[in-house]
Amino acid sequence: MPDITFDTPDGSIDALLEQPGGADPHPGVVVVHDALGLSADIRAITRDIADHGYLTLAPDLYSRGGAARCVTRVFRELVGRQGRAVTDLLAARDHLIARPDCTGAVAVVGFCMGGGFALALSPMGFDASAPFYGVLPRHLDEALSGACPIVASFGARDPILPRAGRRLTETLERHGVPHDVKTYPGVGHSFANHLPAGPATPLLRVVGFHYGEEQSRDAWRRVYAFLGEHLSGSR
Repeated sequence: MPDITFDTPDGSIDALLEQPGGADPHPGVVVVHDALGLSADIRAITRDIADHGYLTLAPDLYSRGGAARCVTRVFRELVGRQGRAVTDLLAARDHLIARPDCTGAVAVVGFCMGGGFALALSPMGFDASAPFYGVLPRHLDEALSGACPIVASFGARDPILPRAGRRLTETLERHGVPHDVKTYPGVGHSFANHLPAGPATPLLRVVGFHYGEEQSRDAWRRVYAFLGEHLSGSR
């Protein structure tokens, strides 16, 4: 489907909306892109989620000026867990809930930077959260108090997030949050994303930034099973 715009407290922003087949209402998913923006890879993932039966909306957090002007601000708002990017994503959730083809149950799925937002937003009215190698929020216990169920995926060779899966699991267990956290051996950061090819590709593979087909397939199997369990009803 062509890109759309939807309203936020700070004005309208661009997004990609993908609809599943069938006439019945479907649960919703907000997809949060990584630092590269609303790339071809994120668009393909958004379509795949819709093909699995979810009304899927991927907002462009760089709508107001492009990646070069917005990326620093968006990262700052991720760290602070507040600001325009957060309200944009909550508005995306509300946009889905208001649609007649949505059941009212909405999850958030994100990658790298977007995975960090998926974790930060988990106590903010979503029904499930699926971060892929998401940056853990500061003051983790406080940040995840009241979190929705979380299914998280990390790579053991990730140089950015060492032991993140273990720390997240321990925190969720302390809070009694339903969770499925898995760290995959043999892959690192961005293992479920097809990063743009270029001269740095061999180096990125050495430091753990490469696609892992088997690990990605298993992670998505877990995510879809988890969403099926926690988004089966409407609000």
